[in-house]
Amino acid sequence: MESQKAIYDARQLGTPRMMILGVQHLFAMFGATVLVPLLTGLDVSVTLLFAGIGTLVFHFITKWNVPAFLGSSFAFLGGYASVKELGVSQGLSETLALDYACLGVACAGLLYFVMAALIKSFGVKKILQYFPPVVTGPIVIAIGLVLSGSAIANCQTNWLLAIISIVTVIASSIWGKGIIKIIPVLLGVIVSYVIAACLGEVDFSPLSQAAWLGFPIHKEQTILAVFEDGNSTLMVSTILAIMPIAFATIMEHIGDMFAISSTVGKDFLTEPGLHRTLTGDGVATAVASIFGAPANTTYGENTGVLNLTKVFDPKVIRIAACLAIILAFCPKFACLVQLMPAATIGGVSLILYGMISAVGVRNLVEEKVDLKSSRNVFVAALILVLAIGVKYGANDDIAIGPIHLSGLAIAAIVGIFLNAIMPVKLGMKVKSFKGKEKS
Repeated sequence: MESQKAIYDARQLGTPRMMILGVQHLFAMFGATVLVPLLTGLDVSVTLLFAGIGTLVFHFITKWNVPAFLGSSFAFLGGYASVKELGVSQGLSETLALDYACLGVACAGLLYFVMAALIKSFGVKKILQYFPPVVTGPIVIAIGLVLSGSAIANCQTNWLLAIISIVTVIASSIWGKGIIKIIPVLLGVIVSYVIAACLGEVDFSPLSQAAWLGFPIHKEQTILAVFEDGNSTLMVSTILAIMPIAFATIMEHIGDMFAISSTVGKDFLTEPGLHRTLTGDGVATAVASIFGAPANTTYGENTGVLNLTKVFDPKVIRIAACLAIILAFCPKFACLVQLMPAATIGGVSLILYGMISAVGVRNLVEEKVDLKSSRNVFVAALILVLAIGVKYGANDDIAIGPIHLSGLAIAAIVGIFLNAIMPVKLGMKVKSFKGKEKS
């Protein structure tokens, strides 16, 4: 792990630098967060609002200690699509069909509370024995690799802009001094965006049509519209179709908590506790869905920023959350950011996603996972192959009836199951996050 001298304390940086770092985290999450509503048909401004609110709620529940940002979850995309198709086939508008999907996601958020209660009752150690480094390391590696495809796709729209953002991030991080060194991602975005504008690659005409102020929440886009419609059969079908997806997102949450813990050098699964982080994620998801926003999840992009800047103070994340809330009421800003070239986001994302995978590799090395053991190789290999194979070989997910499971979810399930049933050599110990041996 990095020495404490290499880790910046945001309080020592001062308010202006903390604000700039908050803006950097805002840009890091923005591309992926707004992509979900663009893909599903949900509202972008509402998504930003509840990404910010959800993050603040998460920080409150986790005692203000975990530097995590909660943005839109991609895990429920299949659920939104299937419910929207089902609703439209029954004569509903796409907006109302999506409201039904949001009801299912809100109910899925309740499963987080069930898992949190089990962890609180039986203890985190009994639960984490099913998530040793040989499982969590490859899962974290897979998170970065699975996301990498979207980064490459964005880069391909204009490799010049993508390379400019990549070079700016690397140069700022390695050779930058002072504030330059700790805002490489933000600089990468700004430099690439400005050059794109100078080259005529950005059409700013939609800005004139966007309002400066606007209230993002509308009744017809919340689950209140579902109860006014009153189709109980569709309600039940939606809940049964979407709720099981939560089991996959819970596993992804645990993997993200390992990644953040490894990056920061603190065991957040013990303190403030996995039960608190799960509860925070569940509350954020349920509340967001009630008001028509996508499900929330802890964001790997922001973990990548933490790893790059070494500024781990959660206050910086909360600044980003507050900025997201403020900007949710400014359609013009949302429009400005949406006009950002995809290649600019792609170049920055390429680095951040790679750093997520690097954290997983570091986890395997630091925990001294024995990859000479055939047992461990089988577990790690299947996690990586399934996560990547399903993503790029089966169009993102596999349908089991009405349930759509992502490659990452399937990989996590298989990895945990194999690790639980495959015999371990007598006397072998499993290392906890802090490196202490336990049975």
